[in-house]
Amino acid sequence: MKPDTVKQLFIERYGSEPTLYTSPGRINLIGEHTDYNGGYVFPGAIDKAMVAAIKPNGTDKVRAYAADLEEYCEFGLEESDIPAKQWARYIFGVCREIAKRGGKIEGIDTTFSGDVPLGAGLSSSAALESTFAYALNDLFGLGIDSFELARIGQATEHNYCGVKCGIMDQFASVFGKAGHLMRLDCRSMEFAYFPFAPEEHGYRLVLLDSVVKHELVGSPYNDRRASCERVAATLGQEFLRGATIEQLEAIRSKISDEDHRRARFVIGEEQRVMDVCNALEEGDYQTVGERMYQTHEGLSKDYEVSCEELDHLVEIARECGVTGARIMGGGFGGCTINLVKAELYDNFIATASAKFAEKWGHAPKVYQVVISDGARRL
Repeated sequence: MKPDTVKQLFIERYGSEPTLYTSPGRINLIGEHTDYNGGYVFPGAIDKAMVAAIKPNGTDKVRAYAADLEEYCEFGLEESDIPAKQWARYIFGVCREIAKRGGKIEGIDTTFSGDVPLGAGLSSSAALESTFAYALNDLFGLGIDSFELARIGQATEHNYCGVKCGIMDQFASVFGKAGHLMRLDCRSMEFAYFPFAPEEHGYRLVLLDSVVKHELVGSPYNDRRASCERVAATLGQEFLRGATIEQLEAIRSKISDEDHRRARFVIGEEQRVMDVCNALEEGDYQTVGERMYQTHEGLSKDYEVSCEELDHLVEIARECGVTGARIMGGGFGGCTINLVKAELYDNFIATASAKFAEKWGHAPKVYQVVISDGARRL
């Protein structure tokens, strides 16, 4: 839904002129399962975003209309006012987290809509949180810095939505910069921008959504995290961050085969993030693509978070001469991210759609993405 349409819906519903705000979804080019190991991630904001029309209403109530769902919800600003609707909890949580930090806000009227695909691993929830965190900070002149806005989104997930996420999604949504990816150090929270404009080098970035999500028995993420923590402890470290393959091999007899494989992936992934940063500074997209394939191999074989559908999409990408492809996100379903030469793009999409549908009974969804700016007032 276009910003003008969101604004028009607001005027029809509330009878006055709002201010428009937006915040994007994100991709992560490389650096998976490194965040909780104190390592680096390499995300960028994308041209798919949430847009909200907002205006203070002089009451102590939030009146919100989710245009895409055609649902309305009204709630107060006290802890006991938590709404039943999940989407409303994202807005409520942001209001509460701001209040916990001493921010004085009042009720608002809002309509919002987004084109961040749901369930595709592009962080639609972070986009929603960041839109409202940025907007409330701006509207009420709270003076909260950008890092704290990202933390407010993360705390909303933890405290009101039941998701113990890292900081990457909200960070990318707030700090995004067109034509740049961001290397975030998850230990120190230092970050740097790196130029990333594949279009200028004859490439396109496209996501293929397998539209599958495998429910695995037990807690696969927690199991993998525990593996990494055991190896770090055996190495005498808090995190795996900074460990070398040589150090890992030196303790080989003290850890299980499974823990060894998990740690091998994470240590290799840290190096791949650095390799990609260096390659981008040289405009070397070939190396970027090679590292993407290596990451997929590690996620599939060592970390075991891929699935047959995603492995199939990466296999098709290789056959079509795609420069780089890998599973993106936590795993067990979702998308592959693909770096494709422009002249191969049409054939790749047609081939992947046909071959995947032949094997799995449905075509993947296709999302072209362009790296864009973060949270802002429109």
